[in-house]
Amino acid sequence: MNQVSTFRLYVLRATYLLMFVGLAYYYWPGIIRHGELSVSQSAVRSILGAVSLLALLGIRYPLQMLPLMLFELVWKSIWLIAMGLPLWLGNQVDAEVHESIKACLMGVILFPIVIPWPYVFASYVKRRGDRWALEPRA
Repeated sequence: MNQVSTFRLYVLRATYLLMFVGLAYYYWPGIIRHGELSVSQSAVRSILGAVSLLALLGIRYPLQMLPLMLFELVWKSIWLIAMGLPLWLGNQVDAEVHESIKACLMGVILFPIVIPWPYVFASYVKRRGDRWALEPRA
């Protein structure tokens, strides 16, 4: 398995800390003192609150929590392509959309730099998957 340098582990830890602080600052006040929210707004807050707490685990276990960083990269990329880009092309970017685009772009630029891609490739692409069948009982 590819080794990840100590420096890269600290960069990952710093990124998880940044994820936690940023998400906690923006979303936990709204989770704790929520008002009238739509179902989708409450779901977004709950999901991002969960991501913030899981980012704390990433500080201790940076490689084991890489799927969290991959999740963040993928959903932000999807949002930018499927929602942000059409709004931008249609000149429909208001202040809220602008902030979302800015936040998603930050992740889409930062995460590919921070993620140790050789490790991801070795661990999630090349490595054999877990077995599908149950072990026969003795």
